[in-house]
Amino acid sequence: MAFSYSCFSSFQTPKISFRCNPGVGGYCYGGRLKSRSCCPVLACMKKLDQASLSGPKNARSGVMMSNPKSFLQFSTLNFDLLLDSIKWDDKGLAVAIAQNVDTGAVLMQGFANKDALLTTISSRKATFYSRSRSTLWTKGETSLNFINVSEIFLDCDRDSIIYLGKPDGPTCHTGSETCYFASIDDMISSQADENKLALTTLYALESTINQRKEDRGSANGKPSWTRRLLLDDNLLCSKIREEADELCRTLEENEEKTRTASEMADVLYHAMVLLAKRGVKIEDVLQILRVRFSQSGIEEKKNRKA
Repeated sequence: MAFSYSCFSSFQTPKISFRCNPGVGGYCYGGRLKSRSCCPVLACMKKLDQASLSGPKNARSGVMMSNPKSFLQFSTLNFDLLLDSIKWDDKGLAVAIAQNVDTGAVLMQGFANKDALLTTISSRKATFYSRSRSTLWTKGETSLNFINVSEIFLDCDRDSIIYLGKPDGPTCHTGSETCYFASIDDMISSQADENKLALTTLYALESTINQRKEDRGSANGKPSWTRRLLLDDNLLCSKIREEADELCRTLEENEEKTRTASEMADVLYHAMVLLAKRGVKIEDVLQILRVRFSQSGIEEKKNRKA
């Protein structure tokens, strides 16, 4: 049985993939393609015929493909099957959300119609439909802060879309990293902070560490363990080694899983303090991990030695 922790199925650019459950009328759930035969969209999908590469233009949408030789070519019928599976509203639109592939941050929300989705699939740049101007627009066409899409998701109801990708710069027109920085909880408590981004746990921790880093030279800064670590390289390195050893001992001594989680939290925290000291973002680390997904760890280590 196919199972997903979220309501979003995925299709990648230029590779499109679903995990299908043939027992529910052809609806697809989150995951990777195991068999093309169970999905009416993928059953029609054909790899690009190298001999027919007379040009990079897509016959269905009329947009130029960024990498035609690796793109899976759809006929008009194939595209229609894909597009008709989406529940567009009475204006032919669906909510389209852009999300950072590394940080998980929700960057922005707009709307897409069929042509906007097809343009995103072929160009791999997040493209939306402007309701006020009644035209397509690609995020970054003016600011050059494009969102480079690596994968596209549909939710379980097929009425909203996620563009999962890497932004070239700030997404919001205000210059903010994302368009979401107004906390309702802060507004209710009269502590609104326009610069408070919606952060997941890992990035909230990174933000706190960076604040301590900024305060370390201030006489008015509050005493904190993080500040002590940032000011003492030997202490920081010794703590990382100590916590890493304690993590390994939870395996060697078969300790409780909660103990392993606790020690890993200590390792992660101290390692993130070192990253802050070195001026390295956790996003940079996750980006390297994502790149390594597609290669063998053994091969990666061989290449590193070379």
